[in-house]
Amino acid sequence: MLEGKALIEDTDMPVKMQIQAMASASEALDLFDVVDCKSIAAHIKKEFDARFGCGWQCVVGSSFGCFFTHSQGTFIYFTLETLNFLIFKGVSSSPSPF
Repeated sequence: MLEGKALIEDTDMPVKMQIQAMASASEALDLFDVVDCKSIAAHIKKEFDARFGCGWQCVVGSSFGCFFTHSQGTFIYFTLETLNFLIFKGVSSSPSPF
């Protein structure tokens, strides 16, 4: 497991879920090369889908922009080592009547 400490930038997740997010990120960094952001993100997404139900999204990289809507209590953005991690569960929406 990596020695680095995660720095949470923003979150609305419960503490236990935050800890799981950082542990999953650390595990992914142990399994994959730090430049393989796609594999790192896929590992974390699959872990969260298995633990907390389907519909999770994960973005990993050193520089990215985003704009999204998430379900309340399912968002975290943190830095670990040289990478930024964004994990959230999207909002289910009903079809528009228009």
